[in-house]
Amino acid sequence: MLPRGRPRALGAAALLLLLLLLGFLLFDWRLRGAAALDGDPLAGPRDSNPSDCGPQPLPPPKCELLHVAIVCAGHNSSRDVITLVKSMLFYRKNPLHLHLVTDAVARNILETLFHTWMVPAVRVSFYDADELKPQVSWIPNKHYSGLYGLMKLVLPGTLPAELARVIVLDTDITFASDIAELWALFAHFSDTQAIGLVENQSDWYLGNLWKNHRPWPALGRGFNTGVILLRLDRLRQAGWEQMWRLTARRELLTLPATSLADQDIFNAVIKEHPGLVRPLPCVWNVQLSDHTLAERCYSEASDLKVIHWNSPKKLRVKNKHVKLFRNFYLTFLEYDGNLLRRGLFGCPSQPPSGAEQLQQALAQLDEEDPCFEFRQQQLTVHRVHVTFLPHEPPPSQPHDVTLVAQLSMDRLQMLEALCRHWPGPMSLALYLTDAEAQQFLRFVEASPVLAARQDVAYHVVYREGPLYPVNQLRNVALAQALTPYVFLSDIDFLPAYSLYDYLRASIEQLGLGSRRKAALVVPAFETLHYRFSFPPSKVELLALLDAGALYTFRYHEWPRGHAPTDYARWREAQAPYGVQWVANYEPYVVVPRDCPRYDPRFVGFGWNKVAHIVELDAQEYEFLVLPEAFTIHLPHTPSLDISRFRSSPTYRGCLQALKDEFHQDLSRRYGAAALKYLPALQQPWSPARGS
Repeated sequence: MLPRGRPRALGAAALLLLLLLLGFLLFDWRLRGAAALDGDPLAGPRDSNPSDCGPQPLPPPKCELLHVAIVCAGHNSSRDVITLVKSMLFYRKNPLHLHLVTDAVARNILETLFHTWMVPAVRVSFYDADELKPQVSWIPNKHYSGLYGLMKLVLPGTLPAELARVIVLDTDITFASDIAELWALFAHFSDTQAIGLVENQSDWYLGNLWKNHRPWPALGRGFNTGVILLRLDRLRQAGWEQMWRLTARRELLTLPATSLADQDIFNAVIKEHPGLVRPLPCVWNVQLSDHTLAERCYSEASDLKVIHWNSPKKLRVKNKHVKLFRNFYLTFLEYDGNLLRRGLFGCPSQPPSGAEQLQQALAQLDEEDPCFEFRQQQLTVHRVHVTFLPHEPPPSQPHDVTLVAQLSMDRLQMLEALCRHWPGPMSLALYLTDAEAQQFLRFVEASPVLAARQDVAYHVVYREGPLYPVNQLRNVALAQALTPYVFLSDIDFLPAYSLYDYLRASIEQLGLGSRRKAALVVPAFETLHYRFSFPPSKVELLALLDAGALYTFRYHEWPRGHAPTDYARWREAQAPYGVQWVANYEPYVVVPRDCPRYDPRFVGFGWNKVAHIVELDAQEYEFLVLPEAFTIHLPHTPSLDISRFRSSPTYRGCLQALKDEFHQDLSRRYGAAALKYLPALQQPWSPARGS
């Protein structure tokens, strides 16, 4: 949600900014002090690539649009881009236009993220990396970045012809200053200079790191291409494309491949055409590589501008000051991105898509309304990071089923058991803060069970607001499912071990799809025991049911929610059987992926699944109960929203108001057919309601 009248949030952001700036000053002082104490012989003055000597460039005009290009491919690189962008947004004072060269995976992730982030004065353009591959695929490259590590070479011909200047960044960059200061260095270019670079802060290009080390040609120590200022207009006029291609082909006659991707070719061109390069102060690319000499830079600099994690080890690189750098990086990794949705004062810009309508809707809310929290939460636009972790889509199969569910941090412990029970694809939406998202990442990496499952898609919806947006989360997970059918479940249920195969066979046997519009009901049960031996089949389940170790779901608290499933009939059933919709019915169902979405107005606790089943019935889905299917709910502590529902008459009153509005919408869409749902919507809810 865009901030509206939130002085507390702005105050917190200002306080965090002050603390971060103070922390970085201390960070810089400690680094320089450590270098002095260590007696570093390299910490003396430099006569090339100075840190911060000479006249400081004037900043660009206040509202000048700054252009930034980044090449990004895959899930992990997309996460890196977000941390980079956070650091840029934290310090920036100018509008930004991001030019992102991406593969299909990164585009899906970043397009969704920026659309839902709704940051003012930020434009994003995408360029298809697959279309650029033929231009660089002829170059053998040993660098871990692969073909994508060569694509900066073709930016002058890829970016719009009218674009004259651009800052090009690697994804493993963290800003410690306003990017406008970097942009201002364009003013120091001579009439012939077209490429601004920081000197390479290692001896790589000197060829003395190990025996028989033969690097590509470079001017002196060479230059690092993690941060580049490109005068695109001058490169085009100079025939850049032909220039780098001729140089690369010539060098590849005697060298087997590039070792550092585009950087090798840039350096070979600069060696041949030294007038193209403008050396930049070292503080604009402090390189933390395996053989870094960056301490020469940061031990004498008054402040650092850009930190570059250019080792394959990234944060695990060996460096005596790495802990200080790592803590700075982690500040942005875990920083609440919602706080960066701040406008630029005095810089009119096109608002993000939908922002004006959202602000108008928010302005109409009455903060004295007892249901203000519900109204505000419904309007909140959450940042969404789809496929947060690497994901391999399942091969296309006509009857395949994806398990769809949502969860928060307190339900992570359910994931391993769920993966053991459900061998098929899953689409899970997680409601997390930025810091919790990193905890979740570490949780998955530490779990052999979860790390082995590439067919589970995790989608992070970033937390904002006081109420749990349960149906918005379900819709995110549902929208990202890739199979023809989905099993709409909850995270605290474990399906029968055989359910995945059984559902696929049932879908085929029942002829679902265009010929039959049906919702397959999976009967739900529950245990009250934390230690529980899961029944391998229906026979064992019935034995546990008869022994009182299992119950039909919510039998004690809310039997009407699942009573229409007709458990007595299910005990004896040998074939699927139909049941009719009854008020408050909320079964777990298997439906086509293009089924109606959940109603997002239902936030917190209550009526979120019931409303969806009403919608299915209104669209004339038949409900078929599967005789061998079952899923079992495991006990857990009540959520905060359930506690509020049970204790607060106001909460329950707001839920009733939402139900009334829901019926009004049903009437508009389905006319007189919606009258059948009116008695159910008017039923008062008891505080003992448990589902």
